[in-house]
Parts: sequence; structure tokens; C-alpha cells
Amino acid sequence: MNRFVLAFRCFFALLFQGALSPEILKDLGVNRRETPPPVAAAPQQKLLKPADGALQFLAILQRDSRLVDFLMEDISQYADDQIGAAVRELHDQCRDSVARYVTLQPVIDGVEGTFAKAPTGDASLVKFVGNVPAKPPSGGSLRHKGWRAAKVDLPPLPAGQDPNIIAPAEIEIE
Repeated sequence: MNRFVLAFRCFFALLFQGALSPEILKDLGVNRRETPPPVAAAPQQKLLKPADGALQFLAILQRDSRLVDFLMEDISQYADDQIGAAVRELHDQCRDSVARYVTLQPVIDGVEGTFAKAPTGDASLVKFVGNVPAKPPSGGSLRHKGWRAAKVDLPPLPAGQDPNIIAPAEIEIE
């Protein structure tokens, strides 16, 4: 009979109070659990945006070859031979930077100007140009091999660095 009375006490305590009293818990032989102290939240790392990698790569090209400086400069006042000389060095430096951090492979490894079959039906791999019928053919004359990144190995972004800064301003102290 005691268990029947205890069951009614539990039922009505939960119905009207929403919790069991300490006396009922004692009669049930149950100890109330201590709530664990709240776990200190780990400091949140700044979430990286997809553009951060592109900005980081642009910063690398700026650091290694001053590409952004060249692109932002008005070159209309220079002669073609001056621009050609500057571009040759810029080209070498940029190519070295790209090779250091990205392994590139052709999409189609063939000779340009010869017949090539499209590797798959994936529209992102091949772009048909020229007089293209409604249903693209299986191949055609290769005009550009295309490029794919086989491996990208960018260094981690330095902690606390704003990825939007491509190159910091430089102030010379005299």
C-alpha cells in the first residue's frame, strides 16, 4: 500500500508542482544529481569565408611579385617595350609563386589544334566554342587544354591577421 500512496504523491507533485519534492525523492531512495558546472566555452575561432583563400593567394602574388601594384598602376604613359620588360620579370615571379602553392594539370592533356574527345559529360570540364549544335558533340579541335588544380597547399592564415589586407601600407622612417 505504501508504494501505491507514493505513486499518487509523485503523480500529483509532478502534476501541480512540476517537480518532485526532496521528501518524495528521499522516500523513493533517489538522490538529486548535482548539475555540473558550465563548461567554459572555447574561444571561437573566426570562421573563414571562401574569399579568404583567394585574398590570401592575391596577397602572396603581391608579396612575391608586386602583381597588385602592377595591375593598379596606370601604364598608359609607358612605351610598349618598357611594359614588356616589366611584364617578363612579373611573369616569372608570378609563375614561381603559383607553382609553389598550387599544382596545376591540364584538363585535357593533348596537342592544341588536334582532335580531342571530351573527357566526360561534365559541362564544367569542357566548354564547346564555335558553331555548337544543340546537342554538343563528343569532341572537336582542341583550342585550349584547360587547367585544373590537382593540389592547393596554401600556408595557414596567421592568427589575428585580417585576410582583407592584401599588403599593408609601408611607412618609411627617416
